[in-house]
Amino acid sequence: MATSLTPGAARTLATTTKTPPKTASTTPRWLLEILEWRDLPGGVYRRTGTVRRTIARRGSSQPGVQVTAGHTGEPEIPGMYVEYGHPPSEYELTAAQTIMRVHRRVGDLYNDPYDQYGEQLRLTLDALAERKELDLARALLQAPPARHRVTAQGPPTPLDLDGLICKQTSPRYLLAHPRAIAAFGRECNRFGVRPDEVEFAGRRVLGWRGLPFLPCDKLPIAADHTTSILVVRPGERRQGVVGLRPPESPVVRELGTSRQAVTEYLVSEYYGVAVLIPNAVCALDGVQVVRTSTH
Repeated sequence: MATSLTPGAARTLATTTKTPPKTASTTPRWLLEILEWRDLPGGVYRRTGTVRRTIARRGSSQPGVQVTAGHTGEPEIPGMYVEYGHPPSEYELTAAQTIMRVHRRVGDLYNDPYDQYGEQLRLTLDALAERKELDLARALLQAPPARHRVTAQGPPTPLDLDGLICKQTSPRYLLAHPRAIAAFGRECNRFGVRPDEVEFAGRRVLGWRGLPFLPCDKLPIAADHTTSILVVRPGERRQGVVGLRPPESPVVRELGTSRQAVTEYLVSEYYGVAVLIPNAVCALDGVQVVRTSTH
């Protein structure tokens, strides 16, 4: 027989501390973090290229700029001009949209301690951001064939990563599915090589050759358990990859309230990506993410 107030009865007068809604589908979205974003008031981004290289390169279809250097006397100086590529490449924005519904009674009565509209909008925007990164990752995988290479034996070895990095000038970041990063770690152990630890966004992350190795689960894994690893150079000044968006995004528009007292909101996210020169994104394909009998 109880001689004092029971804990169960006492809890009826106690206040519970609640968390905002949590979702397991949220990821760090490192691809969106590393991109430099350009606002597009007109909704279109135009990229103008040239038909000449600064210096002629063996194997390139583009001629080099004609210059004379290191000469003495009075040689004839070559004349030239740099022709712009025509027509220029244009990039339009992609739309990701959904309709968010909130019952008026919910908003009127159940807004303490969390605003129901605000929480619904936060979760909706989070879902749109995940879709945004998915679409941009797929776009980066469409690099020209010359910017793709294949692993030597399947699992991503240090030599494979070195070959990938060498395909790009001024590489900045490596992006891969978390399982591909784990496979690379296994190969480093097999070769007796220790990967780097580099500083990124205030934390220590796995790296290779000084480049942060960032996880991105939006890079797909095929049915044969293979995926791709990307090396990316972001930034307009670096002639790299540029994220595109309107000056105001995301956009929330109230559509009205139905006769059932449900208010609808159109939530829109507009985005795109531009690759300014082909080697701004290079890919290592055929990356095996499962253990094999020989590894």
